Amino acid sequence: MLNYRQLHYFWVVAKTGSIVRAGEQLNLTPQTISGQINLLEQTYGIELFRRVGRQLELTETGRQTLPYAEQMFQMGNELEAMLRAQPGEQQIVFRVGVADVVPKSIVYRLIAPTMELSEPIRITCREDKLERLLADLAIQRLDLVISDSPMPSHLDIKGYSQKLGECGVSFFATEALAARCEEAFPACLHHAPLLIPGPETVVRSRLLRWFAEQQLQPRIIGEFDDSALMQAFGQSGSGIFIAPSVIADEVCKQYGVRLIGQTDAVTESFYAISVERKVKHPGIVAITEGARRELFTDQAVT
Repeated sequence: MLNYRQLHYFWVVAKTGSIVRAGEQLNLTPQTISGQINLLEQTYGIELFRRVGRQLELTETGRQTLPYAEQMFQMGNELEAMLRAQPGEQQIVFRVGVADVVPKSIVYRLIAPTMELSEPIRITCREDKLERLLADLAIQRLDLVISDSPMPSHLDIKGYSQKLGECGVSFFATEALAARCEEAFPACLHHAPLLIPGPETVVRSRLLRWFAEQQLQPRIIGEFDDSALMQAFGQSGSGIFIAPSVIADEVCKQYGVRLIGQTDAVTESFYAISVERKVKHPGIVAITEGARRELFTDQAVT
């Protein structure tokens, strides 16, 4: 059986980057920690750390082990907090997985209503690839997954998708770049420098199809799975970029850019995926009701 004390010592060393610092945190001698980690390695015939000069580095096995240890001890901390809480003060733990292609501003707007619940709630958010998040949802490490697509049909995982809403997309540029767009939208996109979402996003194929229908050939200079990184490049003036129309005002204010046009012919959709057909968790209920009531409204095309 796995020795959890030894695994905990490994986890603390990996987090602090040093056996000495881990010893200070755990109030143990470096020799004790080193000896216990060595026993863990010997038990399974593995190597978790290698020494490079005076530094410790994780081996490939160590890097694969760390996320499991992270989740185990995070859940242990949550359990301890729950057990220590006084009756009536216990927090509801709400574990949300977010597909890494979903814009961060959308995620915040979706989750924000949970902060207004009357019940005390503790939210943990984890960002990752959708399939890995769904695997954790299946074994109840997560309560909800937020994605830009519903549950994939090819996965043998029990889950139910609720569409939170959809909206068109808007195009943004810095003042300097927008001033060079002489034609009206969308003709101004023809041969213009453009930043687009990466191939793992659903909206990318819709966007390229729309360009073809409009006989537009923008000059694509960057592709990004991370929308925040794309927006940072757009803020620098590298190119025109897109974002969901529901957050158009927020994007303009945050990045100091101008809205140059929007369309509902290209849409982005967002889904809540859970293992419950009939949702009961108050956090999920707050997200679904808040999305439909406040976030997703009809977007006029300009």
